[in-house]
Amino acid sequence: MGRTKNVAEQFRYPALLVRPVRSILVIKPRAIGDVLLSTVVLPNLRNAFPDATIAFLTERAAADIIVDNPLIDTPIVFDSAKERYTHLLYRLYRSGFDLVFDLFCNPRSAQMTFATRAAIRVGYPFRGRAWAYNVHVRSRADRVHNTGFNLDALACLAIPITEQRLSFPLPENRREEAVRMTNPIRQRSGPLIALNSSGTWESKRWGLDHFAALADTLIDELQANIVFLWGPGEQGDVDHIIRRMRNDARPAPPTSIGELGALLAECDFAISNDSGPMHIAAAVGTPTLGIFGPTNPALQGPYHKQSAWVRLEGLNCLACNLTTCQIGNICMRDLSVQTVYRAFIKMKEIVK
Repeated sequence: MGRTKNVAEQFRYPALLVRPVRSILVIKPRAIGDVLLSTVVLPNLRNAFPDATIAFLTERAAADIIVDNPLIDTPIVFDSAKERYTHLLYRLYRSGFDLVFDLFCNPRSAQMTFATRAAIRVGYPFRGRAWAYNVHVRSRADRVHNTGFNLDALACLAIPITEQRLSFPLPENRREEAVRMTNPIRQRSGPLIALNSSGTWESKRWGLDHFAALADTLIDELQANIVFLWGPGEQGDVDHIIRRMRNDARPAPPTSIGELGALLAECDFAISNDSGPMHIAAAVGTPTLGIFGPTNPALQGPYHKQSAWVRLEGLNCLACNLTTCQIGNICMRDLSVQTVYRAFIKMKEIVK
């Protein structure tokens, strides 16, 4: 909290909030994990502006994160297959927002922000984008967790940071369906553990055979019940993993993002590559072990006090942020099953 206060003192923009703020827009178009991590701003905006209307703009792939969120009055879902980008800009131009936070700050989101004509437009002035904002936030993306990066946009206006929690909707009907989905999977006496082998970057993926061996170890040692997560185009990976196992395990049924969150909330633990499902698991309160290599867990790790992360320490190329690796992806290839299993047991003991 002290560091956040210093950010606000450094920029000294609070005077801009003297004018009434009746409507607020948060912009975070993608990706699923990043959109979820940006929801940390919502309870603080609601506390600071209890009478304001809060809108959130994202793309179709992340719609489930915002559509049923009780902290969002107006979800704005941009579907490029159904709407022209220029029409979205016109909608924003007509919207009448007073305060806009661009938490993405790529060229398009900068255009979206400027199109609103809001009196207060907050963003990170990355190269070629400063023109879109009249409040510039100095990025600490290389020093603080992604949630802190998002909260700095509020601190810049001296908006009090009273809560630091993510917001993921879990309607009761989804939770009931998740119970029905997971009951048949609980065949052994041990915990229900979700394993996720997916990842948007090839370099972030721990090997499928590694996941098969880890699942067998969890079953042999803990009598665990294993459910493998998968999304569009990933069912073949899960089928490969299950074929390589000695024990029985189940793939998750097809789920939307919202249904996946409910399923993960019913699990006792999750083990995942750095990905959207990892962040969803942590957001719904499931202790989560993140598997890391090319990304920095201090900046992108699972945001949950009982979660943890593991990586192959000692490499000088860790956290390279490369989507492809020219030296064989050794940070993932050489990360052993036993190292990950020991990290999981350590996290499990802390949860107890």
